[in-house]
Amino acid sequence: METEFRKMILSISDAYLQKLMALEGQAFFQHVVVRCICTLLEAVPHFNFRESLLAAVIKNIGSLDDVVRKLCCTAVKSLFTNEGKHGGEATVEAVQLIADHVKAHDCQLHPDSIEVFMYLTFDEDLGRRPENPDKDNKVKNKKNKKLKNRDESGELQESDKKKNRQELLTRMREEVNADFRAASFAPDVKEQRMMQTEALSAVFETYFRILKHCMHQISARTEENKSSLPGAPGNHPLLVPCLIGLGKFSHLIDMDFMGDLMNCLRKLACGGSNSDGSCNKLLTISERLRCCIVAFKVMRNNLEALNVDLHEFFIRLYNLIIEYRPGSRDEGEVLAEALKIMLCDDRQHDMQKAAAFIKRLATFSLCFGSAESMAALVALKHLLQKNVKCRNLLENDAGGGSVSGSVAKYHPYATDPSQSGALASVLWELNLLSKYYHPAVSTMASSILGMSTTNNQVYLALISPQQAFADLSLKHESFINPKNIAIQSNLKRKRAAAAAASIDPTPGTAAATPVDEDGLKQKLSEHFTVLRDIKENERLRGELDRVTRSLQAYKEHKNQKKKKRKHTSKPRKNAEKTAN
Repeated sequence: METEFRKMILSISDAYLQKLMALEGQAFFQHVVVRCICTLLEAVPHFNFRESLLAAVIKNIGSLDDVVRKLCCTAVKSLFTNEGKHGGEATVEAVQLIADHVKAHDCQLHPDSIEVFMYLTFDEDLGRRPENPDKDNKVKNKKNKKLKNRDESGELQESDKKKNRQELLTRMREEVNADFRAASFAPDVKEQRMMQTEALSAVFETYFRILKHCMHQISARTEENKSSLPGAPGNHPLLVPCLIGLGKFSHLIDMDFMGDLMNCLRKLACGGSNSDGSCNKLLTISERLRCCIVAFKVMRNNLEALNVDLHEFFIRLYNLIIEYRPGSRDEGEVLAEALKIMLCDDRQHDMQKAAAFIKRLATFSLCFGSAESMAALVALKHLLQKNVKCRNLLENDAGGGSVSGSVAKYHPYATDPSQSGALASVLWELNLLSKYYHPAVSTMASSILGMSTTNNQVYLALISPQQAFADLSLKHESFINPKNIAIQSNLKRKRAAAAAASIDPTPGTAAATPVDEDGLKQKLSEHFTVLRDIKENERLRGELDRVTRSLQAYKEHKNQKKKKRKHTSKPRKNAEKTAN
C-alpha cells in the first residue's frame, strides 16, 4: 500500500509540474505559474523533481519582468540561507545552474541574477575537525604498544581476549555511527566540504568569466575606435555585482589566481588603455572605483602571500576624485567607501602622496554638495592626523608650506600624486569651507584649521567617510537652520502656554469640573454641519462658475457666427446690385 501510495503521489506531482511548465509560456498565467514553482521549491527543497523546479527558476532569474525576477531571486536566496532543509545539495545545483545560465547568455543578464551569490555562506573551518580524532587514535595506539611491550609472555592469552573484545567494540561503534549518519539529515564532513568546494568554484568561475568578458569588450572597443559614450549603461550589467562579490569572498580566492586577478583589476580600474598608454573612459567612475576597492580588499586579506605594488591604484583614485560627477551613474557611497579603504584604513602613506590627496580632497570639497564635502573632509582630517608634517599646509605663507619636497612647485593637473608637489601649496580652501552653508561642514573645516603643527595628535577620527556621507546624503538629510529651530520652538512654547491658560486658568479645577457630554455632542455636530455646509457651498460655487463660463463661451460663439454671416451677406448684396 505504501509503495502504491508513493507512486500515486509521484505521478500526480509529475502531472502537476508538466501542467505548470505548459502554462508557463502563456503570459496570462506566467505570474501564477512562477509563484507556484517558487513556493514549492522554498517549502520542499528535497522534492523528487527538484531539478526541474530549479531549472525553471534559474531560467527566469534574469527575466525582464520585475515580478517574475523577484520571485525567482527570493526562492534562490531561501535555498542559500536554509541549507538545513536540503543539506547543501540544492545550493550546489543552483550555483552551477546560474553559472551555466550566465555563460549561455554571454554575461548579458540583469544584475539580480548573480546578486543572489551574496547570500551564500562558506565555513572556513570545515574539514579541520576530523584531524583531532586521528591524533587521539595515534596517541592511544602508542600507549597500547608500550603496554604490550611491558606485558609478560605468560599473559599472552589474556591479551588476545582483550584484543578480541576491543575489536568487537570498535566494530559495534562503527556500525552505530554508520546507522546514525544514515538516519540523520546532517551530511558527512567530507561530503559537505566537497559540496562547498564545488559551489565556491562555480561562483568564482562566474566572476572570472564576467571580468574576462568586460576585458574583451573593452579591448574590442579600443581597437575599433567606436564613437560611443563612456560608461554607457547596459554594456556590462554584471560587473558591479561581480566586484561586490569578489570583495566579499576575497579571502577564499586561490593564490594561483591572485596575480591574474590583480592585473585584470588594474586594467579595469584604468577603464581600458589606448595604444599610447593613456586611459580610456569606457567604464563609469563608480565601476572603476569598485575595482580599486576590490584590489585593496584582496591585498588586505592575503597580505602575507602577495607582494603587489598598489601605487597604480592610488594614481587611479587620485584622478577619479577630480573626475567624479554626482548623478545617476556616479555613486557617492562608492567614493566614500574608496576613501575609507584606500586612505583611512591603509597604513602610513608617503608624505608627498598624502599631501597630494589632502590638497585634492580640499579642492573636491568646494565643488560638490554637503554629503560629498563631509566625506572628503573626514578623509582629509584623517590624513592630517596620520601625517604630522603635512599640517604645514595649514600655514598661510605666500610661497606655500614650509616643508620643501622633491617638486618645488605645485602642479594641480598632475596625474601622479607623487609628482604633484602639493607640499608647496596651502589649504586656502578650508577658509572658504569654514563659511559653508551647512553647519556640519563648516564646523569640520574650522576644526581642521585649528589643528596645530607642533602637537602630535595621535588620535584618529571616530567617524568614517561612509558614515559622514550617509548622515548628510539627500536621502537621510533633514537640514534646518538652527536659528529657525530656536524661533519655532519659542513660538510653540508661547502658543502652548496661551492655550493652557485659556483652557485651565487655575490649576486643580480641571479635575473637579464635570464634562457635559450632551452639550459637547451638540457643539461638535454644529461644527461638522458648518463644515459640510462650507464644502457644499464651495461645490455649488464651482458648478456656478462652470455654468457661467459655458454660457459666456456660447454667447461668444453666437456673436462670431453673426459676424461671419454679416461678412458673407455684404458681397452677395453688392453682386445683386451690379446685376440689376
